[in-house]
Amino acid sequence: MSEPAVGVTPPRVLTVAGTDSGGGAGIAADLRALTACGVHGALAVTAVTVQNSRGVTGIHEIPHAVVTAQINAVVSDIGANVVKTGMLGSAALIEALTGTFDQLNIGSAGIPLVVDPVAASMHGSQLVDDSALTAIRSRLFPRATLITPNLDEVRLLIGHGVHSRAEQYDAAKALHDLGSRYVLVKGGHLAEDIDECVDLLYDGTDFIEYPGPRFATDNTHGSGENLGAAISAGIARGMTVPDAVAHGKRYIVEAVRHSYPLGAGHGPVSPLWAVDPWWQQ
Repeated sequence: MSEPAVGVTPPRVLTVAGTDSGGGAGIAADLRALTACGVHGALAVTAVTVQNSRGVTGIHEIPHAVVTAQINAVVSDIGANVVKTGMLGSAALIEALTGTFDQLNIGSAGIPLVVDPVAASMHGSQLVDDSALTAIRSRLFPRATLITPNLDEVRLLIGHGVHSRAEQYDAAKALHDLGSRYVLVKGGHLAEDIDECVDLLYDGTDFIEYPGPRFATDNTHGSGENLGAAISAGIARGMTVPDAVAHGKRYIVEAVRHSYPLGAGHGPVSPLWAVDPWWQQ
């Protein structure tokens, strides 16, 4: 990764998601990864969560008008090379967001839109109701440049699980039929892969597999956000989607390799490996 020029505005990514008071996931993870990947991260907060390494104990949703006002404020002044979405709590919020996206030319043929359809916890339980899942499928996916579901989210989105590489391919096809330009089916939860994690990209014609090592760690909090943010950073820096996914894969492999314990529960993946340790110089 080249060193940024002094005084030159870097590429910008706007992340639209909720907070994590523990700092490991949500917007905190997005901003950590975006910084590590050399882009400026802006944010529109959709919800404030009360959480730590052991889980979420409270959620306060931000009024929809405040969420869309944040997006308008950023795009109208700072601009965005990519917009990324994370957990969106309701169909009504998604409806409000897509109206704003259309007004600001976000998604479809405009500003690239990366959708991380956060719908399942790290233990596989459903986080959003069925109406929100319907809105993700019908409102967000047709506007998306790329969607990045994990296998638990795939199960919720298409109605059946993925238990083999062949089913991962079938799931990519089914998800692509919902309208996004690219689908990345993340393979971290695929039981048949004992020593590796294979993510699968599909554009409606071609498949690309992105294998990586599997690490024996429970400290994987925020892995989805980190991968999606790193991919978004690659797109913002002018990479093609396949190259941006390769960039994101390299990043998340190191982030998981350098993950660390935090608190009494699951620690986060770490962007710190990519940050120059200036304090040691």
